[in-house]
Amino acid sequence: MATDTKKEVKAIARYIRMSPFKVRRVLDQIRGRSYRDALIILEFMPYRSCDTVLKLVRSAAANAEHNAGLDRASLVITQAYADQGPVLKRFQPRAQGRAYQIRKPTCHITVAVAAGDEE
Repeated sequence: MATDTKKEVKAIARYIRMSPFKVRRVLDQIRGRSYRDALIILEFMPYRSCDTVLKLVRSAAANAEHNAGLDRASLVITQAYADQGPVLKRFQPRAQGRAYQIRKPTCHITVAVAAGDEE
């Protein structure tokens, strides 16, 4: 929920085919940072989930600019979290007629931005 006098704008990506544990590793790095710092960090981190999170951060900034009239330069990432989504269950055939379960996790990623303190 938004803090007093600060308007938070969210962007949500649902059913992303990545493990929420691997996405949280990236989200922990950008939480609380300015919009520009987050873009730089996401651009150069080596993880696969960075592309999806980068797209989501840009979407949250566009939502803030278009829907709330906020300036992109003053945005700060206030919330960034990944919840677990449904798990796709598949089976791999193994020796002697056995089946080995393969779990393909999904996640829902939420990024919220708000106007930061003017300096």
